Amino acid sequence: MKKLPLISTLVVALAVALLIGLGVWQLERKAEKEAILATYAQAAAKPPIAFPAQPNAQDRDTYLFRQTSGYCALVMDWTAEAGSGGGAWKHVASCFTGDQGAAPMLVDVGENHSPVNPHWEGGQVDGLIVPDKAHVLRVVAQVAAPGLKASTPPRIEDVPNNHLAYALTWFAFALIAVVIYILALRHRNS
Repeated sequence: MKKLPLISTLVVALAVALLIGLGVWQLERKAEKEAILATYAQAAAKPPIAFPAQPNAQDRDTYLFRQTSGYCALVMDWTAEAGSGGGAWKHVASCFTGDQGAAPMLVDVGENHSPVNPHWEGGQVDGLIVPDKAHVLRVVAQVAAPGLKASTPPRIEDVPNNHLAYALTWFAFALIAVVIYILALRHRNS
């Protein structure tokens, strides 16, 4: 039997170690995501809160999927986004709440089939706090603005937790690397 090639063996061993490490990391992320999902479920069962004046990324998970209320004193800006399908547009108002220094409250006031902003001047808003990529939090209003249909808020069940699949993929890559290496050694030695 021939001697193992040192460089190739070292490269494959490092690659397999890295792939296994990535798989273990994904298993750890799976546990973290399960804890976050449990936090969301607990928040959904709690009583409503006032919309936070200064939401930040660190506290985001404690607010998500919680019922909230707030007051839109003035609509400062509008955004139209893709809605629930079939050419629908979600209309999101950026609201001044009346609190000096408070971050704007983003409110999804509903959807229709036009990107034109609805005629809504603000007021009391009750709804569900959901994630917003640009502004940390958003409220999906329970009652739509006039002429709109209420948007369907995301559900906790829709939050992906596919870290186990990622982990299995990394472990499979590690196994494939070992199998290919063994086959290459057999071919080399034959």
